[in-house]
Amino acid sequence: MTEIYVDADACPVRDEVFRVAERHGVAVHLVTNGTMRPPSYPLARIVLVPQGADAADDWIAEHIQQGDLCVTADIPLAARCLERKARALSPTGRPFTADNIGQALAMRELSRHLRETGAITGGPPPLGKADRSHFLNALETALQAIRRLGA
Repeated sequence: MTEIYVDADACPVRDEVFRVAERHGVAVHLVTNGTMRPPSYPLARIVLVPQGADAADDWIAEHIQQGDLCVTADIPLAARCLERKARALSPTGRPFTADNIGQALAMRELSRHLRETGAITGGPPPLGKADRSHFLNALETALQAIRRLGA
């Protein structure tokens, strides 16, 4: 049975995940090292991990399995999920795949370098209504593809 793992610290699309998960009857694991409002979705559970830079990532990478899906903006975590034959989706609805993860990791490293040198500052803009709609469609598509393939 497919499960969704959410890298929940600062995840802007939790409510959207619940909407799609409820439609499919899929369990959701909200993995965090902080406090979080309890979800109203009955198949959701909060997984509290110890403080630490990669504690949530490590927990997800250890528990996710083939046929599961991870929602994360963390590209190295997405790569770890793909290694375990799971799927990964960014909060903007961008699917991470074997074909694009290498480029995503390279761009992440380039952006880190540009931030360190002061060439770029700030982060991405907040998600808008169109972004949330795109994420909803991408999550629905991913869950349907997992069901079709049986994993």
